[in-house]
Amino acid sequence: MKNCVFTIMVLLGLSTSVFAQKKGDVEFGVNIGYNNSSVSDSYDSSDTGSGFNLGGSMDYYFSNSWSVKTKLIYDRKGWDNGFIEDEFGSTITDFNLDYLTVPVMASWHFGNKRNWFLEFGPYVGFLLNAEETRFGTDVTDSFNGTDFGLALGIGVKIPLNDKLKLFFEYEGQGGLVDIFKQNDYSAVTNSRSSINVGLNFLLK
Repeated sequence: MKNCVFTIMVLLGLSTSVFAQKKGDVEFGVNIGYNNSSVSDSYDSSDTGSGFNLGGSMDYYFSNSWSVKTKLIYDRKGWDNGFIEDEFGSTITDFNLDYLTVPVMASWHFGNKRNWFLEFGPYVGFLLNAEETRFGTDVTDSFNGTDFGLALGIGVKIPLNDKLKLFFEYEGQGGLVDIFKQNDYSAVTNSRSSINVGLNFLLK
């Protein structure tokens, strides 16, 4: 699926013209996306879970090639086929972790028409809720309230008119800190990839 989406992005990027951005331009964006997420430690990684994200962004251009982008994302992370333990033993369940994620990223705009972008930078995530799905139990208290890591994305913008662009992007996040409050073993970190589609509005 990722290869198919990337091929579509390439074809769109090659076949469209663009109104070039310039220094001082500001773009606001909104998007929706499909997530794949998991957790891992030094020895193993979990089964992948699926979710979604809803986001907004602001992109300030320092030149026609570089900008700084700040995002605000409602982000569903987690993993499948984990387990919980009680007095009766272990039970297989899935975990959903909902975050409000704030990446701050440098964005490089490239290609003959500057309609491609590559972005990278740190993110911080604030845990909103954590739930295991077998019994619908709230397990928020077992997790740290913040997550921190690095984000990377690549995408293409398709101009619809001189102030509106449709964009497609592939974005990944890798956590650097333990998500659990109490953990006697190696740190367990988040990992999330997403395929997003959205609109950018040029503010002038």
